[in-house]
Amino acid sequence: MQKKNLDHLLSETVKILKDLIGFKTISGQKNLDLISYCEEKLNSLGAKSVRTYSANKLQANLFSTLGENKGKGIILSGHTDVVPASPGDWTSDPFVAREKDNKIFGRGTCDMKGFIACTLAVAPLFSSKKLKVPIHFSYTFDEETGCLGAPLVLAELEKKNINFSACIIGEPTNMKAITAHKGYNEYITHFTGLSGHASNPEVGVSAIEYAIQYSNKLLELRDELKKRISKKTIFSPSYSTLQVGKISGGLGANVIADQCSLEWEVRPINKEDGEFISNNIDTYAKDILMPKIKKNNPKGDIKKEIVGEVVGFNKEDSSEAVNLVCNLTGDNEKNTMSFGTEAGLFQKSGISTVICGPGSIEQAHIVDEYITYDQLKKCLKMLISLQEKIIN
Repeated sequence: MQKKNLDHLLSETVKILKDLIGFKTISGQKNLDLISYCEEKLNSLGAKSVRTYSANKLQANLFSTLGENKGKGIILSGHTDVVPASPGDWTSDPFVAREKDNKIFGRGTCDMKGFIACTLAVAPLFSSKKLKVPIHFSYTFDEETGCLGAPLVLAELEKKNINFSACIIGEPTNMKAITAHKGYNEYITHFTGLSGHASNPEVGVSAIEYAIQYSNKLLELRDELKKRISKKTIFSPSYSTLQVGKISGGLGANVIADQCSLEWEVRPINKEDGEFISNNIDTYAKDILMPKIKKNNPKGDIKKEIVGEVVGFNKEDSSEAVNLVCNLTGDNEKNTMSFGTEAGLFQKSGISTVICGPGSIEQAHIVDEYITYDQLKKCLKMLISLQEKIIN
């Protein structure tokens, strides 16, 4: 490819990425303006687009197709949501893209609006040629909070009985092919106690104290996870992990807390490990903690909320999607990772799937998140190679 053409596409990618960063699409919040932006760009090229919506209609997935559905098409998939950002911690406004030192800073630059920008920048190349197979653009909502959007897209595709040869999910992998990852289960456990003056602890029920006992049990189970594997796995760390991330509750040291919540996650290497944790912690809450919490307060309660239980992405002996990406990038290195994505959902639907996208996971979710021009260029080269592969 001529350098001049690549430079033009990079310039267009940066322009689009700046626009995308300007849409404050935090998980759980509205993303319709960004979806309309992407849909208008693709439809102007002749794409046929379908939206699927969240229950409250404030969020949407977009699935757009260029080319005729006469063969097994290829999906380019990315999520539109980003994790929250605290402006006071950033060098500049996290939702205004900033260029410096061959990097673009902003929330979502790396995870994963950089990939979406690349696909939109290259889309005109797909529309300008007659394609052997269609190319599909899949942009989803709420991946960061349990992959809530992708199942709606996949259900719609199943209804339409459309076939696909491969799906490339552009999560940040430094443009390396990822063939497997652990599952991701996220929970919030809510504790209801009984408020009272701290001078007489017997008249109340501290929700925080029960949350701590629950947390300690989770940590015991975390140690058990390490013992459940008999041999080293393909993941690092090689065992299923559990982490307690946040505890919230109480008004002050002199008030017995009547409410508390505990946010925690499990990243299982297999379905059985996830079930092991859920079954054990549910039994502990029901048989040990609930009788105690209700003793002084019949209305006391413990409820476990499932934020999301995302299936893992399993390595296949032969993967059309992995072979495709390795061929396009000229890089045969194949890796695994521990963070969750939508890949397992696409795979479970019978679509050969690979994860490969610009940027590094080390820059995702951090203050002053960024992506480099070099990574964007590598992604553009891959997409251009894909376009050249599927033109008549």
